[in-house]
Amino acid sequence: MQQEFYSNGKLLISGEYAILDGAKGLAVPTKFGQSLHSNPAKEPIISWTSIDSNGTSWFTADFDLKNLVIEKSSSNDIAIILQQILLEAIKLNPSFLNTKSGFEVKTQLTFPREWGLGTSSTLINNIAQWAAIDAHELLWNSFGGSGYDISCAQHNSPILYHIENKLPKVKPINFNPSFKDAIFFVYLNQKQSSKKAITNYRNKEFSRKDLISSINSLTLKMTAAKTLTEFETLIITHEELLSKILELAPVKERLFSDYFGSIKSLGGWGGDFVMATGNEKTPEYFKSKGFETILSFKEMVL
Repeated sequence: MQQEFYSNGKLLISGEYAILDGAKGLAVPTKFGQSLHSNPAKEPIISWTSIDSNGTSWFTADFDLKNLVIEKSSSNDIAIILQQILLEAIKLNPSFLNTKSGFEVKTQLTFPREWGLGTSSTLINNIAQWAAIDAHELLWNSFGGSGYDISCAQHNSPILYHIENKLPKVKPINFNPSFKDAIFFVYLNQKQSSKKAITNYRNKEFSRKDLISSINSLTLKMTAAKTLTEFETLIITHEELLSKILELAPVKERLFSDYFGSIKSLGGWGGDFVMATGNEKTPEYFKSKGFETILSFKEMVL
């Protein structure tokens, strides 16, 4: 039986690394995501093809159905990661893939892989749907991370997300600010390694209790901000707070010190997208600095 699944991409507006310690973050699902199609196959193999947003195949692999041995692949490193996810899925649901006939699987992204909108999280959520298991559990058993990206994959509205007693807590909210036309998302031309960023955060010494309290307050104020000026003040405060803890200069100070609006890192500092406040001159400014990918709030947020 043919099956099809889809998961939304994600952006983390507030909270960053502090979510790992229980802080509340504001996250938004994106209009971009990834689909997974599964079709029955006669041979006892899983034939896997991953397609990028241009319609080009960027990864292929064949796995033996019985024990998921990699028979061939275009990238052994990626095949091993995929193999680990599938094996963890079977642990959570032993009947998953327990058939005599195999599968032809095709995944397709609707955003460029380098954008960092959730290539891994959308894949894990799609596999979890296919296997009829808990996607957060699959994430934590395979990749690790806070899990906000999995919740974005599953929700069609902005969310408040935190971890409580090792369980994900999600509250869908209406984050649709009156000043959304002044919010832009700019790709920094480099993908950030989440694992490296998390390790750097884990190695810092500071009061996690104080950080959680501050982030919770900022997150709630950001969701309730009535004016752009108020929102910008909260962005600056958030950047300054994490800058001290991470011992890294805020992205505006580092790259865009002459920019007229406010700029905030999203997720791991140092790569992927940043959020900028501005006006009709914003795209022109970032393009002049060599950053060609600028999306408006309406273009990005689901």
